[in-house]
Amino acid sequence: MDSDTALLIIDMQREMQHRIDAGRSHVNPDAPAIIAALAYAFRYARRPVIHVRHAEADPASPLHPDAPGYPPMACAVERPDEAVFVKRSSSAFATTALEAHLRERGITHIHVVGAVAGFCVNSTVRAASDLGFRVTVVRDGVIGFDLPSAGLDAGVIFDVTMGLLAADFAEVVDGEAVLARL
Repeated sequence: MDSDTALLIIDMQREMQHRIDAGRSHVNPDAPAIIAALAYAFRYARRPVIHVRHAEADPASPLHPDAPGYPPMACAVERPDEAVFVKRSSSAFATTALEAHLRERGITHIHVVGAVAGFCVNSTVRAASDLGFRVTVVRDGVIGFDLPSAGLDAGVIFDVTMGLLAADFAEVVDGEAVLARL
């Protein structure tokens, strides 16, 4: 794997685990373990691991910085030398200095994992592609949830999202393939 490659972990915050524990329909229950394995492998290969967290201004939000859902899940705890970007938008590029960080370090290829497939992962991948970055989405390292208000199952949303991303924005592979490249 080239030295211009990084792992980008999106929104793997305790709120995701709270949703799962509450019985919310979701895909990829093994995503946290896959993310942890990828983070370990990227670190061992001396490739950057970059963290993105979502913060809401509303104190009642489970993703408010003081809320119990805001801190990272165990699989996404940063090391002291790893960058953490806090976003207030769906895309990790819109409200952070992520693009400048990647360009300053010569990173041209990002491997994306995290939450949630149809929302922040989707918008971040599309933005990265539009900005000229090569993107690999690690399919089994991405969590997706249902959308009850629209009557949509988690699997349907996930499959459509991955299909659209693969069609025009990213390579979509399983974690095993990424680990083999490292």
